[in-house]
Amino acid sequence: MVNYPTWKKVLVALICFIGLAYAVPNFVDEDLLSGVPDGLPNQQVNLGLDLRGGSHLLIEVEVQKVIDEYLESLVDTARAELREARIRYRSLGKSANNMGVNIPQEADQDRALELLRQLDLEARVSQSGDRLTIELPEPIMAARRAAAVQQSIEIIRRRIDETGVREPTIQQQGQNRIILQMPGVEDPQRVKDLIGKTANLSFQMVDVDNPLQEALAGRVPPGSEVLQMAPNARGPGQPDFMLVRKRVDVSGQNLVDSQPSFDGRTNQPVVTFRFDTAGARRFGEVSTNNVGRPFAIVLDDEIISAPVIQEPILGGTGQISGRFSVQETSDLALLLRAGALPAPISFLEERTVGPGMGADAVAAGEFASVVGLVAVLIFMAIAYGRFGLYADIALLMNVILILGALSVLQATLTLPGIAGIVLTIGMAVDANVLIFERIREEARAGRTPISAIDAGYSRAFTTIIDANVTTLIAAILLYAFGSGPVRGFAVTLSIGIITSMFTAIMLTRLFVVTWLRSKRPDSLPV
Repeated sequence: MVNYPTWKKVLVALICFIGLAYAVPNFVDEDLLSGVPDGLPNQQVNLGLDLRGGSHLLIEVEVQKVIDEYLESLVDTARAELREARIRYRSLGKSANNMGVNIPQEADQDRALELLRQLDLEARVSQSGDRLTIELPEPIMAARRAAAVQQSIEIIRRRIDETGVREPTIQQQGQNRIILQMPGVEDPQRVKDLIGKTANLSFQMVDVDNPLQEALAGRVPPGSEVLQMAPNARGPGQPDFMLVRKRVDVSGQNLVDSQPSFDGRTNQPVVTFRFDTAGARRFGEVSTNNVGRPFAIVLDDEIISAPVIQEPILGGTGQISGRFSVQETSDLALLLRAGALPAPISFLEERTVGPGMGADAVAAGEFASVVGLVAVLIFMAIAYGRFGLYADIALLMNVILILGALSVLQATLTLPGIAGIVLTIGMAVDANVLIFERIREEARAGRTPISAIDAGYSRAFTTIIDANVTTLIAAILLYAFGSGPVRGFAVTLSIGIITSMFTAIMLTRLFVVTWLRSKRPDSLPV
């Protein structure tokens, strides 16, 4: 243990230098870091909601809507297939978790049964009398609900990232809820407006063959529907509603890009969009066949623009115009780029933490860390003399390595995370205490300084590994099964355990061995 090869010395020095380099940006003004080239240390530790202030939202995903839309699409498909097969039916519709239809003619029931089985191979088709029922097994429905929540998390993340909110926390809670924490955001209303929209975009032709007034009176023609015009989509004297075809000519799923821009002729803010190959082909066919007719751009069952097709649009690009502000075009383009939520969401809880409360928490955490650090430094120096001073230097390096690791990982530091650092400060010298006490015992037993140090490090090594590994296992379990602040505590504790083992076993031993080989003492200052 007193033999310390050169490559180990270089490795220890390199790790300490890298840790110091990545920790330094935390003590530099953030504006100065913007000029540091990428690839060099230029990132600071992110402060969590409880330290920096910000907003906390609890969101519920209405996952049943996914099942309802699936069943509605089954009803539409079944209606078309039964009509094409010339099978008489009645009472076609959906209930809570299944779709059913009555086939009065017994001769048609087998054909209808086989036809319904082909609609979805995962679905289960059953028959009771003349009633045929399609339903999804519960495991498949549960998987679709879970997929809807995961897809919602990803789309919310995309929308939030484009607003410039730094390091939001987005995680699932329970089966259908999402926690969203946004440090630094004191007024979350705009964010709520952005993520609260389903953003289901479609392009549908306006029904100009049937009178709107009759539809408003309740006589809606088959295949059409009445939709409301968005306030910025209505021109002077235009109605609040419009009759459009239910058939979706081009879906928003074919969009590959959307950007805010300005109309070259009117200089008004607009949103430009671009389709993929399939969408461009379909959009070209629709515009070619309907020159001179208006079509509706529908977002979440509301018409946001209803232009007239002046000429065939064959390039797969277009623009959405209206009385938009610059901010509205930016938000709309963001929504369309991020994609549509698979299901509506609702906000169950909203909390705002002021920056003053976070500043108090930071100050209290800093005070606790400094007091704990100073107390440990004084104790080690008094209890173990020169070796205690070596342990103190290693402890300071341990704190620097923790800061550097948090900066590299871009982990979010929370108040429990600060508690983890304070706890680590006390635990970091634990290994040194075990080693130094063992060296004392060996020296008192009559061993020479070299023999005592060698025995102290070798015989205490197993105990140190056991103690730290068990604590590390506990921290990993906290991270795996915890959430929010508990995870922040687990992250800082885990990093602290790893860095403290490095500084205690590698760095302190380097100091001790270097002193031992240079001084060749007759007795140990322990």
